[in-house]
Amino acid sequence: MLQINDLTYRIGDRLLIDKANVTLPGKAKTGLVGRNGAGKSTLFKIITGDLSTETGGVRIPKRARIGQVAQEAPGTEETLMEVVLAADTERSRLMAEAETETDPVRIAEIHTRLADIGAHTAEARAGAILSGLGFDAAAQQRPCSSFSGGWRMRVALAAVLFAEPDLLLLDEPTNYLDLEGTLWLENYVARYPHQVLLISHDRDLLNKAVDSIVHLDRGKLTYYSGGYDSFDRQRREAMILAEKAKEKQDAQRKHMQAFVDRFRYKASKARQAQSRLKMLEKMQPIAALTDESSRPIHFPDPEVQLAPPILKLEGVSTGYGDTKILSRLTLNIDTDDRIALLGANGNGKSTFAKLISGRLDAMDGEISKAAKLKIAFFAQHQLDELKPAENAVAHVRALMPDAPEAKVRARVARMGLPTDRMDTPAKDLSGGEKARLLLGLATFDGPHLLILDEPTNHLDIDSREALVMALNEFQGAVVLISHDRHLVEACADRLWLVADGKVAPYDGDMEDYRRLILQGPEAAQKARDRADAEEAEKASAQEKRREAAQKRSQLKPLKQKIDAAEKEMTRLQDKIGKLDEALADPEFFAKEPDRATKFAKERAFCEKKLVKTEEEWLELSAEFEEAS
Repeated sequence: MLQINDLTYRIGDRLLIDKANVTLPGKAKTGLVGRNGAGKSTLFKIITGDLSTETGGVRIPKRARIGQVAQEAPGTEETLMEVVLAADTERSRLMAEAETETDPVRIAEIHTRLADIGAHTAEARAGAILSGLGFDAAAQQRPCSSFSGGWRMRVALAAVLFAEPDLLLLDEPTNYLDLEGTLWLENYVARYPHQVLLISHDRDLLNKAVDSIVHLDRGKLTYYSGGYDSFDRQRREAMILAEKAKEKQDAQRKHMQAFVDRFRYKASKARQAQSRLKMLEKMQPIAALTDESSRPIHFPDPEVQLAPPILKLEGVSTGYGDTKILSRLTLNIDTDDRIALLGANGNGKSTFAKLISGRLDAMDGEISKAAKLKIAFFAQHQLDELKPAENAVAHVRALMPDAPEAKVRARVARMGLPTDRMDTPAKDLSGGEKARLLLGLATFDGPHLLILDEPTNHLDIDSREALVMALNEFQGAVVLISHDRHLVEACADRLWLVADGKVAPYDGDMEDYRRLILQGPEAAQKARDRADAEEAEKASAQEKRREAAQKRSQLKPLKQKIDAAEKEMTRLQDKIGKLDEALADPEFFAKEPDRATKFAKERAFCEKKLVKTEEEWLELSAEFEEAS
């Protein structure tokens, strides 16, 4: 159980946490939410003892182990597996002691304890965690120093998960994960055997992985049961009730104040007026709960709509240097497409985004673009491209050199930056404010195609919702790479899977993809093999149909001859029948001997022709059957 009692904390003159109280049950999975800058990360530091409080404090059970992701990613020559295994300090200590201990009793105690903590299955557990976070068996044996900073942070996350602390503190753990890693973490946290306190702006993670929400707002902590959607509903209901209560109290205060103003100096009413004045002084004003919704984001629509497809790839391959990452891509992007790219990090999603944006050349194949096509590209690393000393107004003015000041500021406002932050140097803007500014600059000219590579990393929940609305209102095409499942589900109507050097449409929905990811890489490979087999079977069926059509085309003249022979045989048989009927009359020869002779000769001719036609029909039929 985690208890926060009468907690107060200040940064300089700013009161960040004000006499806050909350109690979290043991083994609860709790999401800590609040606007950027509200003090969530500061509260984590107070819980770990890194910061001292002005009043109050935090109570946790004695001997409870607190774990959080290391601030600096490991960059040593140790392998990933060694780093993760070392996170369980008790296991490491006991293993080292077992190597040198000579006392039989102590050796027995050590091995008993090692069995109790599952030391012999440690490598398997560590491998499963690393695999879930995107490291295959080969990568797990590589040194940490061979990985980039983002991948090392995954190793740090794997280490704290493996250690299984009694209280697990996770501060924005999905920032360095792709969608696949986020889905895995969501499932892992939901099944974690101990208490979790999680800071995240990922709405789906807060709905799927936690069972309660703590809201940090204006220095106070408020507990809500359920996931984020339940919290959002309860808070909105509380806002409505608080507004009604405030209106009622304001009316009461107004009525009392009017009575006091009218009768406080009248002797007969002075006592009553004084009584109401005291009631007014004792009446605590009800504070209205304010909606925390962010300023909207707006993307300019393209001035001219283009004919589809706006971009076409035919047999395109691309990569870096002599190494191909993606091969034989044949795809179309239309004017109103909303496409989300799925696939683990390293499979080529960002490579594909660079290819279609023109930042990476094709090695072979052909890319056709509509004339006058405008493409906007946003990637999280571009935040560093802002000029640190210049404010948002200066960045926009560079694109509108002749526009009046009011028009420039109006354009900055449409990017979602408040008036009091427009003149702040870029280096002093928050990550979310920088992201809004960069999104606005990237889409300034009204693009036909907007490519977003992880746009939500620095956006809080409300800003992410503003991004969803902006994308849904945007009239151009969108290609989206994001680990935020809510954003993908709310905006994308087509899913493309990037895997095994290919980019292909994914027929399932996000729930199907989630199940596929949680089944593990082997199941995913089987699914890909099954898809390849189905594709091959489909291609084989198409080839068979093509061959059958070609055969039918070749056999058509033969079939026509057979049909003609059948018709001729039918005609001859009918004629012979009619002749036989006439010749069967005995009086026919007596009355019309010449005509009867003619009928007899004609019948003989038809009989001979019928035999010949039947022989031809038999030969043609045999030839047709053999060719078929």
